[in-house]
Amino acid sequence: MAEPKWLTPERKAHLVNLFIRSGGFCVFGHKPCPYPNHHYELFIEDLIKDWIDDDRARRLAEQKAEREALHKLGERQHPLRGQFSAIGKDIFYASQPQYYIEGISVSGLTFRPFAKVRLASSFMRLYIDLADSLKDTRKNAKRKALRYGKLTDNARRRINGAVKHYLDH
Repeated sequence: MAEPKWLTPERKAHLVNLFIRSGGFCVFGHKPCPYPNHHYELFIEDLIKDWIDDDRARRLAEQKAEREALHKLGERQHPLRGQFSAIGKDIFYASQPQYYIEGISVSGLTFRPFAKVRLASSFMRLYIDLADSLKDTRKNAKRKALRYGKLTDNARRRINGAVKHYLDH
C-alpha cells in the first residue's frame, strides 16, 4: 500500500516518538486527562490536517514562483534613475493639454450649444457656453461641431479662454 503524500520520514518519526512518549493516551502527560483533544488519536488527526495544509501552501508558493519565473523576462522594469530627467520632465508636462473635451451638445434648458470639458489632472468639469462662438458659422459646420465634435477656431478660442479664466481664479 502506498503511503500518503504528507507522510515524510521526519513526520513518521515524530508520530512514533509522540506515541512512545504518550503511551497512546494523553500526549501532554496528564494522567487523568480532562481534555479529549489531548488524546493521541484526536491529537494526531489535527496534526495531520495542519501538515496537509502546510504542504498545500508550500506547493502553491512553488507554483507561483515557477509561474513568475516562466513569465518574467530578464529585462529591467523601471529606468535606473526615475522616469524623466529634470529637463525631460519639463518638456513632457509642457506638452500636455490643459483640458480634454468630453462632449458637445445642446442644452435642454436654454437650447444653446455647450461643451463639457474635463481639466487635466483633475476631476473638475466645466460646462462652457458655445452659442456666441458658433453664431457666425455655417449650418453644416454647426452640425459637424455638435455631431462629431469638430470645433471651429472660434469655439476652441472660447474654450481656451474659459479654461484659462478658471485656472487663473
